[in-house]
Amino acid sequence: MSENIIAVRNGKTIYREGNTAVKVFDEGYAKPDVLNEALNQSRVENIGINVPKILEVKMVDGKWAIVSEFIEGKTLAQLMQENPDKMNDYLNLFVDLQMQIHSATCPLLNKLKDKMNRKISEADLDATTRYELHTRLESMPKHNKVCHGDFNPSNIIMTADGTPYILDWSHVTQGNASADVARTYLLFNLAGQSELAYDYLNLFSKKSDTAKQYIQKWMPIVAASQSVKGKPEEREFLLSWVDVVEYE
Repeated sequence: MSENIIAVRNGKTIYREGNTAVKVFDEGYAKPDVLNEALNQSRVENIGINVPKILEVKMVDGKWAIVSEFIEGKTLAQLMQENPDKMNDYLNLFVDLQMQIHSATCPLLNKLKDKMNRKISEADLDATTRYELHTRLESMPKHNKVCHGDFNPSNIIMTADGTPYILDWSHVTQGNASADVARTYLLFNLAGQSELAYDYLNLFSKKSDTAKQYIQKWMPIVAASQSVKGKPEEREFLLSWVDVVEYE
């Protein structure tokens, strides 16, 4: 197995087995979280987006695992690194794919707003700040668009013929697309790619005709909810965003 490892991410090891990708979760992973991830991914298989299909959920050496189709190709993150001269084309493709996800609906998915409210309650913030964030979240327009929740270039595989597949649907919800955009913007910043974050936000705003100020209103909410699971150094960075925008 070790020679077939594709990726190791927080608490998960993904390896190739023939035409399948096997994602093995560490023992600390709760069964409901694993089953929920499999359920989410199977729900988005039918919304008109290229998603590797789930084939089975099983135990591997006493650990839960999700088996899905293996998609041969390179991640968009790899391609961006290898071909910096094509960055503009890749960023356009990236935004188009995210807008394609947002144009879909999937009524059975969990609601983004419920998840954000729960995370804000768990965040390491004083009561006044939590109240402000809950109030801001309540005031945001209610939508039911599919939101990936972890949309970044390493979660997109490009096949040899240029077909993009979108991976890792463990955080998918339905709700306001601008929250998903704020999340991607913060992910670029967390990765130390502030220039790319800036270009991404401008391009998304232009292509989707969404005011940047509107997306920025989501940033404290998204940063606070993201800080709950973050590593200590990420938490500090994210919590600094909670205070960036003055509350009206």
